[in-house]
Amino acid sequence: MNNATRANTGLARLQQVAADLREAGGRVTHLLVILPTGEDWHAAPGCEAAKAVLKRRGKKAAELAKEALAVELPDGCLSVWLRLDLAKPAFDCHERLRRALLPLLDEHPAGLDIAVHGDAAFRAGAARLAAYVAWLNGARLADWKSGKPAPSLGRIRLHGIAGLDLARERALAEGNLLARELTRLPPNLLTPASYRQRIRALAKAEGWRIEEYDVGRLAKLKAGAFLAVARGSGHQDAAIVRLTYSGRLQGARGKVKPIALVGKGICFDTGGHNLKPARYMHNMHDDMNGSAVTLGILVAATRLGLPVRLDCWLAIAQNHLSPESYTQNEVVTALNGTTIEVIHTDAEGRMVLADTLALAAQEKPAAMIDFATLTGSMAVALGERMSGVIGNRDDLALKAVAAGRASGERVVAFPLPEDYDEALESQVADVRQCTLEGDADHILAARFLNRFVADTPWLHVDLSASRCKGGLGAVASEVTGFGVALGLGVLEGLT
Repeated sequence: MNNATRANTGLARLQQVAADLREAGGRVTHLLVILPTGEDWHAAPGCEAAKAVLKRRGKKAAELAKEALAVELPDGCLSVWLRLDLAKPAFDCHERLRRALLPLLDEHPAGLDIAVHGDAAFRAGAARLAAYVAWLNGARLADWKSGKPAPSLGRIRLHGIAGLDLARERALAEGNLLARELTRLPPNLLTPASYRQRIRALAKAEGWRIEEYDVGRLAKLKAGAFLAVARGSGHQDAAIVRLTYSGRLQGARGKVKPIALVGKGICFDTGGHNLKPARYMHNMHDDMNGSAVTLGILVAATRLGLPVRLDCWLAIAQNHLSPESYTQNEVVTALNGTTIEVIHTDAEGRMVLADTLALAAQEKPAAMIDFATLTGSMAVALGERMSGVIGNRDDLALKAVAAGRASGERVVAFPLPEDYDEALESQVADVRQCTLEGDADHILAARFLNRFVADTPWLHVDLSASRCKGGLGAVASEVTGFGVALGLGVLEGLT
């Protein structure tokens, strides 16, 4: 998508709208006009038509701050007008822009023109937000319907602002798109084996170092928690995959401690012997979303040349039902020597993460962040419009909350109180994997995982907002890619 920018001529006469914008490089067919709050039209081309529509409906100019207005302009141009209050949270601005862009992008245009008005600070801020939201939603996600697929948005032109650096917005959009594309893949197209192939190709394209801990290697490392889940599959294709990115560290790479990103990559979750009913097994190919989000963060960091070393650890497996599947009351030994009593086979996420976190902790990272669609308890607590974070350092959790507020991906920090360990006491092992009651399971899961991070500063992100019907924030699709913008923001706060 070309991001050529042009300054708007500012002419007010409706007859000159098409000619003014055509100077930017072609016929304008789909136009988003963004104004500051208030009554002033800032001599925006086409405003007379917008005024006439508002007058017909008995509305005032200021009401564009509540609801965007679609107006047909000369030469068949569809325009949408809105007023944006940049003092509001990023989430609110993203939602308004996403809803305003919907009628424009629904027509699958080859190009989109965005005109911003107001003072210089407003124009820059509005242009950044609008370009980001347009990039996120202009790309057509793959589907498997018969017939010709709808085209993606080919270009974005900005009017009213010139020379704006949109590298961060573009990188975030590309990272989010990757996370959504991977998460949407059907389970027959994304098995652990094919997922690993995709990751190898991505690592080669991005210049990342890759290391794969396959089933045989994990057996030698005595990663019993991960292998207990993996053995239910009829294929020996599960693995922990490590990707390493070294940013612009100016020759200090060997001395800089990495930040570890860990992603849950369960390509399909049946629940195992504790089989899920159909209602809850639906969309369980999404259970690899944490790994997809982690890859999206890594892509965004790479695009931006973030000055940090990142180790990305992906726990890739399936939780299937077979005669070899692990069962309730088994006792298995994790990679760090902790013995675990299995209580529920559908709590497989914390099993594969336990060994992956323990493996990552051996590298003594400066901090560790894991992303996982881990507990239904978090979805009960927050619904699908926010996600939860739990950390073993208060400052890390606070950084995540601040990054969520700034990025438009809202999170709530939950505590990690030690007395919750009483519920995980086992008569036969060091720890119970979970409880059968399910109360406060998001906290219990974090208490369990905390045993495998050693003394590393650690943040757990439970992705209850990985799917949201009707879209969420900046993203119009049901699969949201939530966590990519949040994760990049946290990384930037740590560097």
